[in-house]
This record gives sequence, structure tokens and C-alpha cells, in this order.
Amino acid sequence: MADKVHRYDVQVVWTGNEGAGTSSYRGYSRSHVIQAKGKPPIDGSSDPSFRGDPTRWNPEELLLASLSACHKLWYLGLCAEAGIVIVTYVDNPQGTMVEQSDGAGQFTSVVLRPKVTLAPGADIEKALALHHAAHEKCFIARSVNFPISLAPEISIGLST
Repeated sequence: MADKVHRYDVQVVWTGNEGAGTSSYRGYSRSHVIQAKGKPPIDGSSDPSFRGDPTRWNPEELLLASLSACHKLWYLGLCAEAGIVIVTYVDNPQGTMVEQSDGAGQFTSVVLRPKVTLAPGADIEKALALHHAAHEKCFIARSVNFPISLAPEISIGLST
């Protein structure tokens, strides 16, 4: 089967011109809006460490959210195919970024920490193994150049 190509289009509009454009480093806002056809806009800015608005999403948070959501979607799908019923799934990922003296920087690691509740009778060992399979399939994780580790917690709960 031939590879499928998927295209994604968004628009990022800078909304931070406060009258003088970028005439000085402190003279403009880092605010922007992320848009895509048919979807609600996302208010963005830079991290507050870089003069950003703390009430808006920053690119670093969106990267973590993308990694977490991609892993979750693969994991839920693989569990469904394997007959493992997931009752709840909550992730609290954490990323580490290093800023260098010249202002450049990069993420050095991310830890995904999904807390998963399985329906009674589910195979905990198989559910744990499927986290690793989901990680191997995740489009976003396969696209970054830093390590992503998994620290899942799995428990058995009540079926819904």
C-alpha cells in the first residue's frame, strides 16, 4: 500500500501591534490567534518568561498538549482493538526546555504521565504494553528530536 500524505493548514495572525509595530523589543505584544477553517480560534502568546501573556496558550504548552493528545488517541484506539475497556484517561505531561545564553533553546525531554482506569477484568499488563505501542505509532512523537518517556499509572475501576 502506498504512503498516504496528509496536509494541515492553519493561520497564525499576530495581534500584538500596539501602535509602533516592532520598533522596540518592549514595544509590542506577543499575542496572536491560531485559526483553522471551521474551528474556534486559539488565543496564543509567548511564554511569560519571554514577555508573553500568561492567560494565553504558548507554543511550548501546545507542543506538550499535541504530544499528549496524540499518544492518548493512539492508546485508546489500540485498547479498543485489543478489547481493553478504558473508563478514564487523564494525562499531566511535563516538558523540559533549555534556553541557551544566546536566547536559542530546545526541548530536552518530555514525560507523559497518563492515569488510566480500566474496566473490571481488563488485562493490566496488556494495557501497559499498549502504552509503548501507542508511543511507537504517535505521529507527533515520531516527529520530534528529543526523548519522550512514559510514566503511566493504570488501575481497575468501575465500568460505565
